[in-house]
Amino acid sequence: LAALSWGGGQTSLSPWQFLRRQQVLQLYRKILRAIREVPAEQDRRYLKDWAREEFKRNKDATEEDAIRMMITQGNMQLQELQRTLKLAKS
Repeated sequence: LAALSWGGGQTSLSPWQFLRRQQVLQLYRKILRAIREVPAEQDRRYLKDWAREEFKRNKDATEEDAIRMMITQGNMQLQELQRTLKLAKS
């Protein structure tokens, strides 16, 4: 997220940027937790690498609508992973 610099290399986020950043970090943690439940180690590694790359690829996004869309899309993918894991366990 775009930020203004204020001494010492630290950044200052606007309130909406701070909230979006929190949402993104929370989504990332939820995805990684869900991936831990994947039974096959090779699949876990693949999904973890995929998630890391997706978040890295989009880390410089600044447009609010695009960020909101990516968060929504990420949540839908998380729900799909959770549904798949639930079905696999039953």
